[in-house]
Amino acid sequence: MKWVKRLHEGLAKTRKEVRGSLKRLFRARTDPAVLEDLEGALLGADIGVRVTDRLMDQLHKRSTPDGSTDPLDIIRHTLLEIFEPVQSDTLEMLVQKGTHPFVLLTVGINGVGKTTTLAKLGSRFQQAGIKSLMVAGDTFRAAAIEQLEIWGSKIGVEVIRHQQGSDPAAVVFDGIAAAKSRNVDVVLIDTAGRLHTKVNLMEELRKIKRVISRELPGAPHEILLILDATLGQNTIAQAREFHEALGVTGLALTKLDGTARGGVVVAIAEELKIPIRLIGVGEAEEDLQDFNSQEFVNALFEIND
Repeated sequence: MKWVKRLHEGLAKTRKEVRGSLKRLFRARTDPAVLEDLEGALLGADIGVRVTDRLMDQLHKRSTPDGSTDPLDIIRHTLLEIFEPVQSDTLEMLVQKGTHPFVLLTVGINGVGKTTTLAKLGSRFQQAGIKSLMVAGDTFRAAAIEQLEIWGSKIGVEVIRHQQGSDPAAVVFDGIAAAKSRNVDVVLIDTAGRLHTKVNLMEELRKIKRVISRELPGAPHEILLILDATLGQNTIAQAREFHEALGVTGLALTKLDGTARGGVVVAIAEELKIPIRLIGVGEAEEDLQDFNSQEFVNALFEIND
């Protein structure tokens, strides 16, 4: 698969961090110096302290539940255990099983790819026969509104918009009204990027959420936090703050294209237990895919490349 190949290429930086240590571990499995070297490599790959400690503990035990003593088997088994709680249904399945209109709200800091991710989802839904509507809730940037309109024309999805500088909650109000009147299946709401540390901007997101809930009880059904994997451990702080403020229900990690240390995906899974819906490895539509833990772990720790 082309996309799996791209994922493999995108995680090369992480593999480089740990490959040498793993190879030495194959040759000297009980050498404390080799284990210490591997521990440092895992931390350097943005795996995080908690995951590193868990991996090292399992390596010291030197066995998986099925009896394998291969270090790579031990690492893979442990990572798949970590990912098990965050593996989820696809967004298409969630929409099809959920209440209509299903409301998906995207949030995140500046520059993580919210608008592009939203538009790619709109295209995916259309291709799956799920009638979509996009809402240009990033009213701070004229470019974001224009970008969403260009995407809407390209993929055949209507965009609800106001002028730049408008109240984003008002745009969202109109979007929900349009969705109900036009019998759409899913509403995709873009929002302006904001630092998770800015109280006033986070309050604006809470207002948007309140407007959605008031107009459509039970919504938003999905609050999708978009994270830039190149930011490393800082993404965990972002996720924590957004989750505390809004109750994030899913994550999408972008830019796993060779500049990121992909280990942060594992750290997020271990610490936050929020379902990972999507990962992106490039700009093309097909570069945004559903998260698959088996594929990810195989790409992350492939050592015979």
